[in-house]
Amino acid sequence: MKKILLLTALILLFLPVVLAINVEITKQSSNEVLITDLKTSAVFDLKFENLGSSDTFKLYNLVGMSMSPKNIYLDNKEIKEIKLTFTPIEELKIKGLYNFKFTIRGSDESEIEKSLTLNVIELKDAFEIGSKDFNSDSSTLKVYIKNKYNVNFDNINAKFKSSFFNFEEEFSLESNERKSFEIRVDKEDFKKLMAGFYTLTAEINVEKKKADIEGTIKFVEKGDLKTESKDYGIIINTKIIKKINQGNIVSGSQTIIKKNIISRLFTSFSPEPDISERQGFLVYYTWNKNINPGETLEIVVKTNWLFPFILILLIIVTVVLAKQYTKTNLSLKKKVAFVHAKGGEFALKVSILIHSRKYVEKVSIIDKLPALVKIYERFGGEKPIRIDEKNKRMEWSFEKLEEGETRILSYIIYSKIGVLGKFALPTATAIYEKEGKIQETESNRAFFIAEQRKKDIED
Repeated sequence: MKKILLLTALILLFLPVVLAINVEITKQSSNEVLITDLKTSAVFDLKFENLGSSDTFKLYNLVGMSMSPKNIYLDNKEIKEIKLTFTPIEELKIKGLYNFKFTIRGSDESEIEKSLTLNVIELKDAFEIGSKDFNSDSSTLKVYIKNKYNVNFDNINAKFKSSFFNFEEEFSLESNERKSFEIRVDKEDFKKLMAGFYTLTAEINVEKKKADIEGTIKFVEKGDLKTESKDYGIIINTKIIKKINQGNIVSGSQTIIKKNIISRLFTSFSPEPDISERQGFLVYYTWNKNINPGETLEIVVKTNWLFPFILILLIIVTVVLAKQYTKTNLSLKKKVAFVHAKGGEFALKVSILIHSRKYVEKVSIIDKLPALVKIYERFGGEKPIRIDEKNKRMEWSFEKLEEGETRILSYIIYSKIGVLGKFALPTATAIYEKEGKIQETESNRAFFIAEQRKKDIED
């Protein structure tokens, strides 16, 4: 009897321990999050293992969150994977990691307490944006957006902006999902941009809530200095050298042009060279410039051979004329001078200087008179052999002229009509024989400028 009582007492003593709740919970998920801007729930993937008697377990908490599911039935040794959802009843005022407790109660009113941790964030903290590196040769660029936490987003509208592009997309993101977009870019939009890091922004709209996010784009360094050259023209030679920076870093450029000591006198530069150095008969011109991305350095070198060409041509013409002049056997030079006439008529003295460089024979000097003038019958020196008043023509004749011999012919012409302005006299002509060949020489043209006399002004 005593043994029976003792056994009964032991059973009653240990019965609460045997019947007490014995559930083991293992957390299988991570990055659980609550977004304060949105009415979202935190979802935990938990594994429940019942190590005790079969029972229906009640779940509840005292931290102001509704839970789902609220009840779980587990047989003895049964394992279930449960998505346990926590939804705030009121807006959480805290930010960052939040540790809270919930309670599991068995049908025998026994309880166990478990704790979970979630991250309370704003909408802008839920995403990460960025892009792959690219350089100035790229025609496309990849941009990505990543969901950083264990929460799903439906119907996201995102507007991406940077120095290289603007575009808008609508999409959904599963928990921890990363989505990429390939964008076609126009090189003209960034040809002047330097290599480095640039800001990428995105305006995210979810459930009528907006968040602004920032990331970076790496514009990789690439040097690409292109040279173009043009050379055209003979008399006016123009050389154009272009240095175009098609890369995205500042590129140093050195340009050297060589000229000889003659051509440099007729050469102009734009812009002016930084260095000019002479070595013997050559001159080296150097331009040292730093060219920014998208910029062009244009050097124009112009050599004008027209001036030396004209100078050389004039020298040749002068030499030819001089030689021609020295080859002339007979030269005539005509001069005119004003003469005061007693009757107040307009009168001029005309002189013709004859110079024989070689021995010539049968020389005839022919001179013509201007219209409206008459010849004074008295002559100084040689007299003409013929005077044709009608045709205004006079002629002198010489049998011969020795080498170096000089003769001067002069006569006076007058007019009763006053002459004003520039008065021109015709050229005189010499016809002669030299070694049996008839040759001809003309004089220069003589001019006289007649001014109004003082007496005429007073009248």
